[in-house]
Amino acid sequence: MDIFEKCFEKSLADEAKERGVYPYFHALESRQDVEVIMEGKRRIMLGSNNYLGLTTNPEIIEAGIKALEKYGTGCSGSRFLNGTLEMHLELEKELAEFLHKEAVITFSTGFQSNLGIISAIAKHGDYILNDKENHASIYDGCRLSFAKTFSYKHSDMEDLERQLKILEGKGGILIITDGVFSMTGDIAKLPEIVTLARKYGARIMVDDAHGLGIVGEGGRGTASHFGLEEEVDIYMGTFSKSLASLGGYMAAKKQVIDYVRHCSRPFIFSASITPSSCAVALAALRYLKAHPEIVGRLESLSNYARQGLKQRGMQIIESTTPIIPIYTYDMFNTLEKAKEIYDAGIYLNPVLPPAANPGECLLRSSYMASHTEALLDEAMDIIASILAKNNG
Repeated sequence: MDIFEKCFEKSLADEAKERGVYPYFHALESRQDVEVIMEGKRRIMLGSNNYLGLTTNPEIIEAGIKALEKYGTGCSGSRFLNGTLEMHLELEKELAEFLHKEAVITFSTGFQSNLGIISAIAKHGDYILNDKENHASIYDGCRLSFAKTFSYKHSDMEDLERQLKILEGKGGILIITDGVFSMTGDIAKLPEIVTLARKYGARIMVDDAHGLGIVGEGGRGTASHFGLEEEVDIYMGTFSKSLASLGGYMAAKKQVIDYVRHCSRPFIFSASITPSSCAVALAALRYLKAHPEIVGRLESLSNYARQGLKQRGMQIIESTTPIIPIYTYDMFNTLEKAKEIYDAGIYLNPVLPPAANPGECLLRSSYMASHTEALLDEAMDIIASILAKNNG
């Protein structure tokens, strides 16, 4: 059997292309902003993770330019060897202070962060309990580790406790959950998870990729949102969303960070964050600290959109975050509506299995602090007219 045989089998992507509803790899011709030029046409961007709208902030762009001029385009090596800049250490120190943790280590991408953290921490004889709706990078980090991994039903605390009872006393246990779930926008039941972790002697890791800059005091994330910063053992997050850059991080006690720094193969054997990406993340963090009101503006706009979608008759998943999914149910119905909405000038993300349950497909809308109410009204009117027409 030819190992390439699978590559030539007809796929769902092929079928979507044949139907003219393939939704991926649309090319941007402008900056990532509230309005973009995509494939030659103006589109209102409701599908970005640029939650604070900082990708076009002149102050932050200037920081990236200065870093390019000072350090050049790349570090050409791992942090272990020639790839540590003074600026990397500066970013880690300031981020640790912001998150109220002893130390931070940075990785070159958010995906790599989860691979590097989980594979270093969880070893033979350990157990991982994983929320079923966690990000794919968490699943892959679990596979890369030598721990046994079990999944509990999404935010189902009874199922989590049932599994904790089975594992109690058998080895180290790490509970991993997204803070804000990326597809549905709901927030983890962190107070209940903390209570169970205390009861059964487990540690907690929160992936706050979609929590940083969005929830918590001054945008400090999910643990801050619940007042449980001391109770979460590991925070993971990214720079590619609220901090308008590229990279990721782990925040924890100094000894835990130092262990990962010396034992994480994805960290040790990867080139470090580029100078411009590091400078932009640091500038965005400083902007967030100086302008905590931007988090409130994002919340206000998200609430405006949530109410506007419901008033226009759309079925949404309720949350309190800037991720607002709209139910479209059937997979090809979702793809067809996504294309019509795209052709009408709005970019949304279709959410299909395995990211959604079969028959519960979604159009994921997400919002930025730099949106305006007028722009959101324009977008919501267009979406509502298309969904109403297709339902009629």
